[in-house]
Amino acid sequence: MTVARCADDLPQHADDDAAGPLRHAVRLPPRPGRSVEWPDWVPSHVREALGRTGMRSPWSHQAAAAALAHAGRDVVVATGTASGKSLAYQLPVLARFAEQPRATALYLSPTKALAADQLRALDALGLPDVRPAALDGDTPMDARDWAQQHGRWLFSNPDMLHRSVLPRHARWAAFLRRLQFVVVDECHTYRGVFGSHVALLLRRLLRICARYGSHPTLVLASATVAEPAAFASRLTGRDVVAVTDDGSPGAGRTVALWEPPLLPELVGENGAPVRRAAGAEAARMLADLVVEGARTLAFVRSRRGAEVTALGAQRLLADVDPALVERVAAYRGGYLPEERRALEVALASGELLGVATTNALELGVDIAGLDAVVVAGFPGTRASFWQQSGRAGRAREEALVVLVARDDPMDTYLVHHPEALLGAPVEGCVLDPHNPYVLAPQLVCAAAELPLTDHDVAEVFGGAPAAAVLDELVADGVLRRRPTGWFWPSTRERPAGSVDIRGSGLGQVAVVEGETGRMLGTVDGPSAPATAHPGAVYLHRGESYLVEDLDLDAGVALVRSADPDWRTDARSTADVEVARVLAHRDLGAVRVSFGEVTVTSQVVAYQRRAPDGTVLETVPLDLPEQTLHTRGVWYDLDEGALIAAGVPPVRIPGALHAAEHAAIGLLPLFAICDRWDIGGMSTALHPHTGRPTVFVHDGHPGGAGFAERGHAVLAAWLTATRDAIRGCECRAGCPSCVQSPKCGNGNVPLDKAGAVIVLGVVLDALSGAPEAGRTTSSATHGGPPAR
Repeated sequence: MTVARCADDLPQHADDDAAGPLRHAVRLPPRPGRSVEWPDWVPSHVREALGRTGMRSPWSHQAAAAALAHAGRDVVVATGTASGKSLAYQLPVLARFAEQPRATALYLSPTKALAADQLRALDALGLPDVRPAALDGDTPMDARDWAQQHGRWLFSNPDMLHRSVLPRHARWAAFLRRLQFVVVDECHTYRGVFGSHVALLLRRLLRICARYGSHPTLVLASATVAEPAAFASRLTGRDVVAVTDDGSPGAGRTVALWEPPLLPELVGENGAPVRRAAGAEAARMLADLVVEGARTLAFVRSRRGAEVTALGAQRLLADVDPALVERVAAYRGGYLPEERRALEVALASGELLGVATTNALELGVDIAGLDAVVVAGFPGTRASFWQQSGRAGRAREEALVVLVARDDPMDTYLVHHPEALLGAPVEGCVLDPHNPYVLAPQLVCAAAELPLTDHDVAEVFGGAPAAAVLDELVADGVLRRRPTGWFWPSTRERPAGSVDIRGSGLGQVAVVEGETGRMLGTVDGPSAPATAHPGAVYLHRGESYLVEDLDLDAGVALVRSADPDWRTDARSTADVEVARVLAHRDLGAVRVSFGEVTVTSQVVAYQRRAPDGTVLETVPLDLPEQTLHTRGVWYDLDEGALIAAGVPPVRIPGALHAAEHAAIGLLPLFAICDRWDIGGMSTALHPHTGRPTVFVHDGHPGGAGFAERGHAVLAAWLTATRDAIRGCECRAGCPSCVQSPKCGNGNVPLDKAGAVIVLGVVLDALSGAPEAGRTTSSATHGGPPAR
């Protein structure tokens, strides 16, 4: 099998679309590598061990980053997938271990799979007296005790550092006192609320290290992101230098942008045209590539999608070569640890040829020799797309990457505007360590570890914002203020256990089979009402279950085995109230604002859908409301201006609603987020503005920086939104432009043509903003008066 042959075959799947689903294809040429001599400070036994693995000399970026770290400089290496970033931190750590037999190091990764993979790679070197050890939620207690007493290089994650190591730092005093390096791998994943938590967690770690007399060097590894040095500095609170010139060789790749064809025999919600689902298209491609012998990863957006895509490929293979069925599997978060490890080993060994996965396999797991990657739906950021596509071509041969567009405004825009993906720079990462909803619990955890001093507040945790939060914590009785600092009042309780650094707030909900009591997996607390509500179809390892009961207080969803011939989609409602306006611009007929908002949402129903997307039934639900205090960006318009532009009052609700949906779908093009990280609401008369208004808000307490980013690039964002709507070939609106998969109103009303006019009115006003506009800030509730 050759990848070139598979690439040549792509256009033959034109099916019902006369133009063919292949919208764009480009071949990225291979890149030669630039190797350098081993640094003279690398011990000979380390060079020999690396040489036994086939590494004759380092690439230029590996040596540059390692040299900076060896000299004690905090450094971030931001180069492409499979560029060997791990050597940049292995060399200085192993050299220091040889120099100082009691030195220790800590490795942190966002996923257990990545940490386990890096630990296996280090073990393979066979170096004496390194004593690496895993320290995560799957580590047995006796192994944890060994790691604490004897481990020199611990491979862990932020969750374990937060819940176990720092709250019990006295037990880890010997390790922390000798800590020389902290490695933060795949640091670009620490964005939004999770990134803000990790930023403060790292400050807590460095503060405790200082207490024990150590000042470890930080080595960060990242996919290619915008301004990596500035981002790494915000994440760590230190001055970090970046190494970005990639000296590794790169395989040649053919990148194809693929839009599944319309299915004329099907009609979607409200009569909208329907395209073949991206997951179904990815399943076909995965099966075709496996038949050709190509080792392939298919990245899909959801856990359920990974299961469905793997099942689809297996069904297709059963008709062609039943022996290949067992060589395809799904991989996703929520599996039990032993299941994940078995799948990782099977994939690395080649026993598995095709795997449908969530982004759980995006991050760094060393899977050599992959021939192709199918990305079913744009993963939300260019950085993530290139990270996923980089899984192919590690054997330095030609590789194939296919982006299969979902029926989604963002995906549709990208396959029709390839320059926005293939020719555009990668995004920067957004995080806000001053978010009070993040800062407050982190300060409580820090005070419980070691009383906070004025120096800590000013130099470690951000100064005035931290002081204001501490005053509130003291007033609420959470902390106590004494002349020497702020104290946690209990010596027995540890607050870290109740603080979820992943930002969900509700923790995890266990999915349990009611008849047997067997735990199948977990779902995130905030998403449980939409994914594990009573009546929902839940998939696990290819088996389907029906949810019988959801108890959010107990954190349990009870399911029973079932095999329905339909799937379920939740429907929800939302209301947005303005709490405080932080900035606004008056632009004549349009006013643009950014500030704090309160969102009240509720999952009110779910739809049963046939495999082809047809709605079979809408079932009401009685689930509790959820209240979210966050940040949003909004614009309101003069009704007279809309009427004059051609949108009469009867069409205004549908026009605003369509513009809101499309804007939510396009914001991930400008901020590193997913459309499920943000929400919105539109109304023809909002009580705060007194006018037609469109809101887009963050989906996390206190905000995650996404709406703020949207406010900063509003003109570019809304221009792309208008282009996406105008460029869609549907007549009255479809999922590729203005329909939303999570609309609580069943995508009614929607006015596609009216949305284009609404966005035109806003953009015309923004185009004159420097002259006509006025930007102000408000620290009072209510902001500018409604009019």
